[in-house]
This record gives sequence, structure tokens and C-alpha cells, in this order.
Amino acid sequence: MLAQRHLLRPAARLRRSRRVGTGASRRLWLFDLDNTLHNTSHAIFPLIDAGMTRAVEQALGVDTATANSLRREYWKRYGATVIGLVKHHGVDADEFLRSSHDFDVRPLIRSESGLAAKLRRLPGRKVLLTNAPFHYARAVLRHMGLLRQFESLWSIEHMRWHGGFRPKPSPALLRHVLAREGASPRDTVLVEDTLANLRGARRAGLRTVHVFHPGTPFASGLRQRPAYVDLRVNSVSELLLSRRPLR
Repeated sequence: MLAQRHLLRPAARLRRSRRVGTGASRRLWLFDLDNTLHNTSHAIFPLIDAGMTRAVEQALGVDTATANSLRREYWKRYGATVIGLVKHHGVDADEFLRSSHDFDVRPLIRSESGLAAKLRRLPGRKVLLTNAPFHYARAVLRHMGLLRQFESLWSIEHMRWHGGFRPKPSPALLRHVLAREGASPRDTVLVEDTLANLRGARRAGLRTVHVFHPGTPFASGLRQRPAYVDLRVNSVSELLLSRRPLR
């Protein structure tokens, strides 16, 4: 229980007003981070991959090939490598998340220009919902000048209750987030580059926006918009121009 309270502290430090408006201002936008708000494939994903492999090697005392195999297997099975390491090997989640994302994001970030102003123009409340670690997500938002655009930040550390992690694409996670944020599914939109996460959001009754990025796994072969995606865009700028289908 102490560990869970510790994991919940970071979001409390970032949380701001949760006032619920009317009309368009009632909408809650849940934004993913990587390959949604910035181009992680440009330079950051290779460092994350290398950092995770190195952290698995250190945590389990295995060689690089074994670490790579386990990292990919747990990511595919659970949605986050750290879950498999905790579940099957008793690895300390906080230590693994710190060591696997131990690099300076500032020279690596590439994103749309004027993104803070664009988010301000989007009616409704904005919350970040990412399977990435808190310290990494906050560093990225701070460098991009976006911290003040989000009322709260949900990272992988905050997706743990009842003795286990429940990251995206878990519909249970989304229902939990909406309950904490005081929003209903019909007023909430998940903006995300990963289709599996959007499928989970639709199961929870949310509206969905697919931010297409060719660097996202399994994205390159996609030729048409899946039925569980309400809108497909290539950028936040395009989302601003295409709000009507979500009303």
C-alpha cells in the first residue's frame, strides 16, 4: 500500500483545476505523448530501446539478446515491458523506469511549431495519458512548453491498483481515469497513435482520434480508418481543422 501511495504522488503535484464546463468546454481530451504530441521515432525511441535493454540486462543479469527478447515479449503481451519484469521477475518498477529512461530529452525533441497555442484553441480540458514514466513525460512537456496546457498527467506509475498494472489499452484504466477526472465517456476523446489503445478506448465508450505516425509499430500497413476510430489525422493542427466529426 505504501508503494502505491508513492506512485500516486507525481500526478498530485501536477494536477490543476478539474472544473467541468458546459457545451464544448465539457469535453475532456486525453492525449497520448510519444508519436502523438512529438516525433519520438526521430531520435528518442532508439535511446529508449537501448535503455530498456540495458536496464533488463542489469536487473536480470542476462545477455543482450535475451534482454531484447524479453523486452519485446513483455511489451507485446502486457503493453509495457515493466509489467512483465515485475510480474515474472519481481523487478522494482520505479528503479527500472528511472534507469531505462535516463537521458536528456532536450536535444532530441522534434514537434509541431506553436503546439501550446494550438492546444489552447482546442475547447475543453486536456489531460496527458501515457504509458511512459512520469519523469520522462514531464521533462518532454516542460521542454515543449506544454506543461500548463494539461490539467493532470497520468503515467505508467499511476496505472497500478488492486496489486497490478492496468496500462493502456485497458478499458478498466480508462474508466478509472474518467472517474477521477469527473468526465463521462461520451464527453471524452482519446487522441493517440497506437490503434490497440484506441480500440480499448472505444470499448470503454470514448470517442477516438488516430494520429497517424509511420514510426508507430504496426502503423505502416494501415490503409484505411478502422471502425473504432472516429477521426484520423496526421497532426494536432489537422485535429483543430477537423473537430466537427467528433461533435
